[in-house]
Amino acid sequence: MSLAQLVEFVGNHWLLFLALVVVLGLLTYNLIVGSKGSVGPLEATELVNHRDAVVIDVRPAADFTKGHIINALNLPMNGFKNQMATLGKYKGRPIIVNCRSGSQSSVACSQLRKAGFEEVYNLQGGIMAWEAASLPLTRKKR
Repeated sequence: MSLAQLVEFVGNHWLLFLALVVVLGLLTYNLIVGSKGSVGPLEATELVNHRDAVVIDVRPAADFTKGHIINALNLPMNGFKNQMATLGKYKGRPIIVNCRSGSQSSVACSQLRKAGFEEVYNLQGGIMAWEAASLPLTRKKR
């Protein structure tokens, strides 16, 4: 394909070309910003075992009681902002936030960073990824 044909194609199908540019831009943004501040299940266990990280589970209490990461705190998303003050004593420690799939926990991570928590990580894939990695869950309350 020559440059003249490419220019003609873009001119005839500018809307498709614009959509391509937008999609490529969003993918690039997601790769650069989306992975920042995220950890996989194995990296999370490393943080818990070697750096005494705190795990915060933002799922509803009913889901939390069915199984959660050992020693996790349950602060459901529906009242998360109101309960963030209880986390002040953990400000100097790494914090790992998880939910079912990793999407709600990313919102909680943003709120924690805005509140001044410096080392906050989102568990990529949430509890689903944790279970897929064959890592243990417990039903015991902390």
